[in-house]
Amino acid sequence: MGLFRDETPVDAGLTTGAVARRLGVSPTTLRSWDRRYGIGPAVRPDGRHRRWTPQDVAMVETMCRLTSSGVPTAEAARAAKKGTEEEAPDDWEDGGDPGDAADGAGASAPAPPRSSAPAAPATGSAPPSAADVRQECRGLARAAVRLDAPAVEERLEGVVHRYGVAAAWQEVMVPTLNAVGRKWESSGDRYVEVEHLLSWHVSTVLRRCAPPAGARHEPAVPGPVVLACVPGEQHTLPLEALNAALGQLGLPSRMFGAAVPAEALVAAVDRLGPTAVVLWAQARSTASVPLARHVAAARWGVKGARRRPLVVLGGPGWNGRPAEGMVRPTALGEAVDVLTDLYGRAP
Repeated sequence: MGLFRDETPVDAGLTTGAVARRLGVSPTTLRSWDRRYGIGPAVRPDGRHRRWTPQDVAMVETMCRLTSSGVPTAEAARAAKKGTEEEAPDDWEDGGDPGDAADGAGASAPAPPRSSAPAAPATGSAPPSAADVRQECRGLARAAVRLDAPAVEERLEGVVHRYGVAAAWQEVMVPTLNAVGRKWESSGDRYVEVEHLLSWHVSTVLRRCAPPAGARHEPAVPGPVVLACVPGEQHTLPLEALNAALGQLGLPSRMFGAAVPAEALVAAVDRLGPTAVVLWAQARSTASVPLARHVAAARWGVKGARRRPLVVLGGPGWNGRPAEGMVRPTALGEAVDVLTDLYGRAP
């Protein structure tokens, strides 16, 4: 019978759960790809469950390979539908300025830099096309290299407005930050000021995306989402992006930022009774499994109706670490989907 249930005929196809187990992704990710990009079952017979044919599974396998190699999600979806795994060359890795040093007339546009964590949009906005991504990344990088702060901010606000927080973050902000970081690492101390300026304005624009606290509907139950970097972790931008996306959806959150001491994190969880706790670890050295388990074991409420938070592990530091009973989304869009499901809302 293999991956098929005993009661399922072979020609009926696989369920979403079976495909998720086979490919090592969450059902939420498959549903998100299906809803946003059409990467899903081509035939949906009457009944409660959708079935995946071998052709459908092959398409989503291609999608997984492309996104794992760093191809932006929208571009990977288009390639998967076409049955190809061709990837555009990454000119930014081969020398020149991060903003495309070939500024002369007739110069070809560089392909978008590869991102380590592609994501789907968190809102209903249409995802940017590959051409849009190339243009947005190039324009943003050029403005950053010029240290043109007004232009950087204007471009960042524009991509958020056009594509939504999650798509702007993953398809434009992350690739541009990564490209500038690679140039910094490969050229001595050059471009450090560019990365600092770009990071500052990304943070500024993301914070503007979230509505004022008084404008949010803060239900007494369930509690908010707690967002915190683990002790010793200073990388806050991914959490700021998630906080902005949750804010746009009107979901309650509490952002604690970088390097939150373990005692302070536990105290905040005890005081807030959160629906979920998102722990970010960029480096494996900071990813504390005992801390995550301690937070996951927190309980509150009256006897017989006690609750506990869902622990969401974010960042590459958790790769390969045990995460029983916890969730490890691979992308910002997936994290947003997981959290909105907890509140019973569609993103």
